[in-house]
Amino acid sequence: MRYHRFFDLNSPTSLDTLSFHKKIPSSPFQRPGPRYLDLLVYQWQSTWKLDSSLFFLLLLIPPLPRMGLIQELGAPLRQAFAQLPLGSQIAVSVAGFLFVTVFLNVMKQVLFKNPNEPPVVFHWFPFLGSTITYGIDPPRFFKDCRKKYGDCFTFILLGKKTTVYLGTQGNDFILNGKLRDVCAEDIYTVLTTPVFGKDVVYDCPNSKLMEQKKFVKVALTTEAFRSYVPIIVDEVTNYFKRCPDFKGQSGITNIPRNLAQITIFTASHCLQGKEVRDQFDESLADLYHDLDMGFTPINFILHWAPLPWNKRRDHAQQTVAKIYMDIIKRRRESGETGAQDIMWHLMNSKYKDGRPIPDHEIAHMLIALLMAGQHSSSSTGAWIMLRLASRPDIMEELYQEQIRNLGPDLPPLTYEDLAKLPLNQAIIKETLRLHAPIHSIMRAVKQPMPVPGTKWVIPNDHVLLAAPGVSASDPEYFPEPDLWEPRRWDKDHPLAPTIVRNQTDEEEEKIDYGYGLVSKGAHSPYLPFGAGRHRCIGEQFANVQLQTIVATVVRMFKFRNVDGSNNVVGTDYSSLFSRPLEPANIYWERREKA
Repeated sequence: MRYHRFFDLNSPTSLDTLSFHKKIPSSPFQRPGPRYLDLLVYQWQSTWKLDSSLFFLLLLIPPLPRMGLIQELGAPLRQAFAQLPLGSQIAVSVAGFLFVTVFLNVMKQVLFKNPNEPPVVFHWFPFLGSTITYGIDPPRFFKDCRKKYGDCFTFILLGKKTTVYLGTQGNDFILNGKLRDVCAEDIYTVLTTPVFGKDVVYDCPNSKLMEQKKFVKVALTTEAFRSYVPIIVDEVTNYFKRCPDFKGQSGITNIPRNLAQITIFTASHCLQGKEVRDQFDESLADLYHDLDMGFTPINFILHWAPLPWNKRRDHAQQTVAKIYMDIIKRRRESGETGAQDIMWHLMNSKYKDGRPIPDHEIAHMLIALLMAGQHSSSSTGAWIMLRLASRPDIMEELYQEQIRNLGPDLPPLTYEDLAKLPLNQAIIKETLRLHAPIHSIMRAVKQPMPVPGTKWVIPNDHVLLAAPGVSASDPEYFPEPDLWEPRRWDKDHPLAPTIVRNQTDEEEEKIDYGYGLVSKGAHSPYLPFGAGRHRCIGEQFANVQLQTIVATVVRMFKFRNVDGSNNVVGTDYSSLFSRPLEPANIYWERREKA
């Protein structure tokens, strides 16, 4: 039917065309008569009502000497294209290029699948790949792909083949990967170096990073935690007294901004001492926010570009580093030894080869120390407050738990008191489960890695991506996984996690990567602080900090949503960390005793 429509037998032109078919030489490189090509263009335009500019697509085929039909077809197409206005020529050129690019990319995925590598997520554009879909909602993207491709699959992220491995096996495969197989430095240095500064964290060999983590752990002992609790209580109490958002007996506030300030004030005072804390005010907290925004995904490629957030990042890094450098210089000149804080410890520490730590590395390590916990603690703290505002009944339970276990007079909190508040602890665990601060943990592949139990081998030009937050919301392990229910962590609760423990005694297995013993277990669905050699060393401090902040806030306030609903805001994935979309307003009311 289509050929009858194309060659109208009642048209004299089509008769000429049909008779011409008898004259076509057998060799494709011989030149057929031009009459045929003129009629072909005419019939295409008149019968199918297509603009001649579409013929430009054929111009993308490289010319060969005496290509017969293709060569003759190209001449009138070039003429038609040349007669178009310049704007139309540009539009047709772009459309033609995109069409051919998409066509070839789709054909490559359909016809040239590699059975020895994980399946590739279907995508239209070769460089862009699945970047947009992933960037909008990474957890949703992972779960949708899991339904189609299984736990292990590859997607294109800004031109890079990124292999995702979900579930407990994937967590262990990536996070416990051997140093000869995977590398975090190659992935993250472009993001962290402009934020932290040079020669620290991922801007140095892994062995040096392990030494730096060991230096920092001096501030993370049980004895130190015992001294931190009253400091955190004082910081939180004083913040609410002076913050203009909390004037009067009730009001509305954008709580994520408040928690960002509270976490930076408490962390700087605890980890770096009063002298450093006195340098911080609300404007310094905003500078740390600007540093945090340097972790936007586009900076994997454009970390060098003079973009607005990069300019703010660079200004913040230089400003904060100067504060530390000035304090270090003043201490060295005065010879003071009174303030035995982590800065003094770093100033008097040496690497294994006997070199003292340079002052600029001390400043950059202090930035990294705060930043390492700032983004996760502030976002987790904000999510906790938003969840409590959506469940005022839980907030009241927390208050009654303190009265019941600590006494009706609510004496000043101590480190030992935190262990007496199981619901307070469960609030932290449940929020970290449902709102994992880091949705994607990446490693560069250094050599081909076989995937256990399959015939797949991940090439060394891929990036590995683990997403522990996906397994933490897997119904296989957490009944009704999308429900925020702190009571699920009670032993006999019907929604208690169904995590099988002690199969390989992972909970007891410890390993020293160079900065002290840490749990090796990564074969778990719940890993809010990561695993392996890059496991967060501030896990215990974060728990102490968040538990103390929550317990103090509960003593002072009642929260609820402004509209009285039990909803929470969506998640902002514009950076590498999952934080609440702002503004995230809540209604607060002071308790009578507060």
